[in-house]
Amino acid sequence: MAQRKEIIDMLKRSLKQKGLTYADVARQLHLSEASVKRNFSHKNFSLDRLELICNMASVDFSDLVQMVDDEQAKISRLTLEQEEELLRDLKFLAVAICVQNAWEMEEIVQHYDVTEAQCIAYLIRLERHGLIRLLPNNRIRRMLAHDFRWLPQGPLETFLESTVQSEFMDSHFKSPGELRMYITGMLSRQSLDILNKKLEVLAREFALLQQDDSRLPVKSRFNSGLMLAIRPWELSVFEALEK
Repeated sequence: MAQRKEIIDMLKRSLKQKGLTYADVARQLHLSEASVKRNFSHKNFSLDRLELICNMASVDFSDLVQMVDDEQAKISRLTLEQEEELLRDLKFLAVAICVQNAWEMEEIVQHYDVTEAQCIAYLIRLERHGLIRLLPNNRIRRMLAHDFRWLPQGPLETFLESTVQSEFMDSHFKSPGELRMYITGMLSRQSLDILNKKLEVLAREFALLQQDDSRLPVKSRFNSGLMLAIRPWELSVFEALEK
């Protein structure tokens, strides 16, 4: 059975999708908002209170367990062979990325130079790899975990570094939804570790927001890139001046 922590995290996401806050839960349970926050943080609710919160989110407890089990069965990495196969056919790669972003088959065919027959063939290949499940009427169920990542230094990450990275940074980052910040300073190893953990939390939040927004129509969403990087580093022109 799924663990309590994962069940409560899934419940919290269900509440968020319904637009419900800690304050709403507090009123329902006749508790203070601080108590509710603490209980969610410590993953500590009685079964009676869990059932009440489930009712607020319009979800059964058994459904939560199934949702968590499904999430744990999802794939967080491709194999080397799978990444190489995607790169050999850029249409296949485009379809795979669309599927990751919760596009339906009709939306893919409308947006890209891919026929319906080609798209179905690509989807069948993705299903064989365990990346999706094809449902009736060619509906798609994604089997990629919310923390899905390309293989470190693998074919797709190398491809992205060599092509996408230069295009991504070729911007003044002044348009709506864009932001670029560069901060430099001297930090201890402990402070670097703290910031690395915060960046990992931000990356998980990005993945969860993407999953939540997958229920919206494609026209309401935007392809978005988030680059996170931090390391001990000095500008080469200054490094060359060192003794």
